[in-house]
Amino acid sequence: MKWWTKGLLGIGFAVAAMQASAQNQQYIPVLSYRVGPYAAGGSGYFGGAIDYFTLINLNGGINGVKIVWEECETEYNASRGVECYERLKTRHGGASTVEPLSTGIAYGLFERVANDKIPMTTNGYGLAISADGAVFPWVFPLGTTYWDQAAAMVAYLGKKAGGTEANLKGKKIAFMYHDSAYGKEPIPVLDALASRDGFELTKIPITPPGTTQESQWLQIRQLRPDYVILWGYGVMNPVALKTAAKLGYPRDKILGVWWAGSEEDVVPAGDAAKGYVTAAFSAYGTNFPVMQEIEKKVYAAGKGNLEDKSRVGSIYHTRGITYAIMIVEAIRQAQDKYGKGKVMSPEQVRWGLEHLDLTEARLKELGASGLFPPVKTSCMDHEGSGMVKFQQWDGKEFKTLTPFMAGDRALVHKMVEQGAAKYAAEKKITPRDCAKEM
Repeated sequence: MKWWTKGLLGIGFAVAAMQASAQNQQYIPVLSYRVGPYAAGGSGYFGGAIDYFTLINLNGGINGVKIVWEECETEYNASRGVECYERLKTRHGGASTVEPLSTGIAYGLFERVANDKIPMTTNGYGLAISADGAVFPWVFPLGTTYWDQAAAMVAYLGKKAGGTEANLKGKKIAFMYHDSAYGKEPIPVLDALASRDGFELTKIPITPPGTTQESQWLQIRQLRPDYVILWGYGVMNPVALKTAAKLGYPRDKILGVWWAGSEEDVVPAGDAAKGYVTAAFSAYGTNFPVMQEIEKKVYAAGKGNLEDKSRVGSIYHTRGITYAIMIVEAIRQAQDKYGKGKVMSPEQVRWGLEHLDLTEARLKELGASGLFPPVKTSCMDHEGSGMVKFQQWDGKEFKTLTPFMAGDRALVHKMVEQGAAKYAAEKKITPRDCAKEM
């Protein structure tokens, strides 16, 4: 046999082995960002997700099916995120699902994932109207959208002002936001609530990454608002807290979005962060059984994804684990329908995401009771929860202020329906008849 014949046979065997491997593995591309001004969020979140995937594999996989992943660095840049998606989507037999952890990247992928028939999750962010599964069958803003968070923030401020949202009448609220698709996303709901409840809403954009904010906080000093909603990300957040302290604005009157509510947002600000309140859609810490199992089986074995082990159980880390739990359970749900121990196609994973039913009992079985609220999705509801909690930094750790709660979900639901219908008309999309898919 000539050398080139042996070489061709070797290549053939290698390709066959790769194909066989792909047939026994569930592939999930990871559009991460571990460098730049948003690295803390990306590294913590995707570190948590990979840690949970590793745990699942160490425990035998999803009914025997192992998870495989491949990373691509997006730097939280929309165009790079699309490039990473295109590069990774056909690897390892094809992507099962994708999670970009960026509203800007998600916007760039809406039509692509629909055309490719690959379900995309936007866990706690993204386009709120994509919660309408009749119009957005391939997009899942799991847990809570920005619109539900904004409504819950107003409800929380209403209670702080003396009772309900009605107590905000005549109050001034400044909305300081990351000047991007992410920062602008909650504005429609805030405008609607301001009109209904009678508070004055002033919008103050901050150019990313937000390393200088003196002019915006001078505007705050002149405006003298009763409350400030800080919708930031990355380095923008500690800069905001330091600048607020410098100009004398009380931090306990600043209410941060959940992407401004991590240890990486407050510790760099030092004493300037004390008293600061933020929203959250999951808990943190290592007191959950699932976290203790990750410490014992993943990190003790040297297989953890975070280089800094002190970040295990931090807010970004547990959010990534929250996302990974929902993905694994969606795949497990799909296997229950289409075949246990089989690799699920993207269409089957989509079905699993649309029939997710994470009850309190199931969360307890997973060792995640209290980590995040129950989630139940459907054809019409790709969000599945809408619950938010609030926490306050005391200088050393976040203290829980409220249980999981919701704002005016009826108002948000109506706005989602109207927004989705408008989107469908503009894009010439015929919505699914969810009554036929029950």
